Amino acid sequence: MWNYEKMLQYPIKIKNANPKLAKFILTQYGGPNGELGASLRYLSQRYTMPFDEAKGVLSDIGTEELGHLEMVGTIVHQLTRNLTPEEVKRQGFGEYYVDHGLGIYPQDAGGTPWSAASMASSGDVIADLQEDLAAEQKARAVYDNILRLADDPDVREPIKFLREREVVHFQRFGEVLRKAQDMQGKRKFF
Repeated sequence: MWNYEKMLQYPIKIKNANPKLAKFILTQYGGPNGELGASLRYLSQRYTMPFDEAKGVLSDIGTEELGHLEMVGTIVHQLTRNLTPEEVKRQGFGEYYVDHGLGIYPQDAGGTPWSAASMASSGDVIADLQEDLAAEQKARAVYDNILRLADDPDVREPIKFLREREVVHFQRFGEVLRKAQDMQGKRKFF
């Protein structure tokens, strides 16, 4: 069961609107390598993990990814709040605005809505953990790309925090994968 603390994992206080940057960052909300897919992937995969440590890691990281989804949504909201229609048009946010106003909608930077087809849950311990390692690296790469495009320190700092968490998740999944492979070699399950 979850306990929701009404605070972000990292404070977000963006002073300057930047809808063009928001459009790029939105991909980490609902893009194929974003936080929504990661949270659902891990929280779905945990059911078929054959040992408690793996279930726990997937539950912990899946839950943390929900917190990251909240952070990304907050960043996008703060980058787009209070925009006038003129600012929306001038800053290249018109296509998004037409469909969603200034609401937060799960899609990638190109406008493709989130789809469960972008996540994997095979029921195979090794395959799923390998997928999780790759997912964390892809998310890290997207954050790296965002950092190359963002020059506002109010945006960069929470993005750097999120990027670092992807590295930590990669390490945790690596530990669990090694244990699973060791157990597989000893025929403890599978």
